[in-house]
Amino acid sequence: MAEETTYLELSEEGGGSHKFYEVIVRDTQVSIRYGRIGDQGQTQNSSYATFEEAKKAAQKKIQEKVRSGYAPAVMGARQKRPVTRRQVTSTRSTAKQAPVLWNFASGSPAFGIFIDERACWLGNQSGHIFALDQSGQPKNQFSLPEGVKCLVGDHGWIYAGCDNGKVYDLTGKIPRESYEIAEGVDIFWLDIHDGHLGVSDQGGTVALVNQEDVSLWQKNTPYRSGWMVRCDTTSVYHGHSGGVTAYDRATGKQLWQQKTGGSVLFGWQEAEMVYAGTSDNKVYSFKKDGTPGTVYRCDDTIYSCATAPQGKYVFAGDSSSSVYCFDESGKRLWKLGTGCGSALSMQFFQDRLYIVTTGGHLACMDVSEAAIQAAEQGQVPQAVQVKAPPVAAALPATTLETTSDTSRGVMLECVQEGSELRVRVVSPGYDPALHVQFPRNIRHAGRRYLVEDVRLSAQGTFYRAYGDIKQVV
Repeated sequence: MAEETTYLELSEEGGGSHKFYEVIVRDTQVSIRYGRIGDQGQTQNSSYATFEEAKKAAQKKIQEKVRSGYAPAVMGARQKRPVTRRQVTSTRSTAKQAPVLWNFASGSPAFGIFIDERACWLGNQSGHIFALDQSGQPKNQFSLPEGVKCLVGDHGWIYAGCDNGKVYDLTGKIPRESYEIAEGVDIFWLDIHDGHLGVSDQGGTVALVNQEDVSLWQKNTPYRSGWMVRCDTTSVYHGHSGGVTAYDRATGKQLWQQKTGGSVLFGWQEAEMVYAGTSDNKVYSFKKDGTPGTVYRCDDTIYSCATAPQGKYVFAGDSSSSVYCFDESGKRLWKLGTGCGSALSMQFFQDRLYIVTTGGHLACMDVSEAAIQAAEQGQVPQAVQVKAPPVAAALPATTLETTSDTSRGVMLECVQEGSELRVRVVSPGYDPALHVQFPRNIRHAGRRYLVEDVRLSAQGTFYRAYGDIKQVV
């Protein structure tokens, strides 16, 4: 049996990319293994009619990697690099105490937050994810292999970006791997809009990945520390050490760029505006055509920001454990202390401001006018203190529960299309020509699956599998 192996690495100094790419041609099979140096990585297999065709396909892949900076290397010569952690400091606020209603202690610094009417989500640097009810009591929990960088919602789906370079769907009983981040991109932040993933990294790279985990475009910028990426139907907004840059979502073409006085450390968006919290103690706002808007001035480095709907109020969290509120014109309405660390991420929802902090807390603040007036006079409620339960959480897995009962749910089938495995809907009432967004690491040609639901993407070009997945036997 003819066999050829090529092993490449891309390793940048200063905490940049540290990845490998291995291509093995065995007779008519091409096996590609890639990931972070020192990890097992992910494997993709393809079949071809002849050894010559397999070798030609492999060479094309190898040449693409060499052009992007990969070079031949000796496996094991470079060691695994520790995961990039955001370096933050936090001091105690000298402001009066904010009206905290409840405070959930997760046990580790937390960047991940997502709030909706169903649950309050927290993800921390220990890889633990908790779903809480509106009173702060745990409803569910998951555990990922490494720390959680961020949590994002997308039309009913909840996703977690993990330090192992993967993005997990949290809508089922266990986390399912949905995306393997484009090679050369280490997650700092991500956003998902209609199944399309925008991701930014420490080295200033920003990329867009589609629902089949295929990179649509990637921009290597001269900047660093991309702690902001926000996506909408037309654009991707990237915040970095030099300011904010907008790209056309379809083509990756730069639309505009605006400087900020300091590095962008967090980003937020509304329908017509984007907001960037920065290291020079300000929150900058820009219209989505790039026109500069109001600048909101704080007293210390801004770690996070958020707004009420349509930007009626603008909130910010600083490195001194304070939170601020401004009106649209930039007038500071109040500044209060969190009592539980600096807010690394935040979200406003129904007269409440939710923050996750350097101390590992998810705190719910009443930011109604009456509650704030009372807090400024030193009158605050006694916060309910909730401690995280022992971790006995669902872990990511590639195994599936089996079922023969197909009376409830939607039937899917995995089919081989050339060198790719695709998933289509078998159940009646759906368009059988459309692909289904489905975890790649559990696809097997010829297998059928049962899912809770299948929903059409907003643009109507593919379906998305929702909730638990079972293998039909």
